[in-house]
Amino acid sequence: MEYVKEQSKTHKKLSKTKLAKRILFIFLGAALVSVGLEIFLVPNHIIDGGIVGISIILSHLTGMQLGIFLFLLNLPFLLLGYKQMGKTFALSTLFGVIVMSIGTSFLHPVPELTDDPLLAAVFGGIILGIGVGLVIRFGGSLDGTEIVAIVFNKKLPLSVGETVMFFNIFILGSAGFIFGWDHAMYSLIAYYIAFKIIDVTIQGLDESRSVWIISDKPQEIGEALLARLGRGVTYLKGEGAYTGDDKKVIFCVVTRLEEAKLRSIIEDIDETAFLAVGSVNDVKGGNFKKKSIH
Repeated sequence: MEYVKEQSKTHKKLSKTKLAKRILFIFLGAALVSVGLEIFLVPNHIIDGGIVGISIILSHLTGMQLGIFLFLLNLPFLLLGYKQMGKTFALSTLFGVIVMSIGTSFLHPVPELTDDPLLAAVFGGIILGIGVGLVIRFGGSLDGTEIVAIVFNKKLPLSVGETVMFFNIFILGSAGFIFGWDHAMYSLIAYYIAFKIIDVTIQGLDESRSVWIISDKPQEIGEALLARLGRGVTYLKGEGAYTGDDKKVIFCVVTRLEEAKLRSIIEDIDETAFLAVGSVNDVKGGNFKKKSIH
């Protein structure tokens, strides 16, 4: 167990190249979200789900800039994200939220490209989906409701996806009373398109991933996943078909937001490790929901 303690305190930091790549793509993703919001959705009274949707509604009601609400409403969830997902995730999310908030403020004076709400919903949803997908793919998030859903997932008999959907139905429904029901329906179109584009961008939007790892350092990887990701692992016995050598296969299940960190942990220990990641539609039993990430 000494290795576990050391790993939790002295794990390798991201290389400069990987860090620069993460910063670049989170910046690009957050900037695209700003464009989708201020150039397409907001001027046409079309909202997105989550904190973004709430921010658009509050901005409309108060006359204050959208970026202010995007930043302030996400702040409480950053602390929650730090406790649940770790420092790297929290910092990545903070950076993305700051870029998104500043971006919407800069783009606010820019006129919209179209006043056709259907075109705005389609193209705004596409741009929004690409932006959010990039941020998630590189280890961050732009919306606190998903973090809340992960927390609720431990206490309620609802999946993360079901909890997020419940929040968004309420938020999109509220748009009908404020902007009119036709705009609420356009908002639903934009939300659906963004949802599908996110799926394409990050190559899979399922809440859980099954992970199979074959490495010459299975014990070190398994202990590191437990210490740094808070996920239990199962060791399976395997045999190489070509060499006939005995192999220890590591199996675990993680959420999609944890996938980027898992890959980083494995690369830190064994860059040559074989990694297979698959989508999981449902996870039940064991201690999957009862975990904390440090």
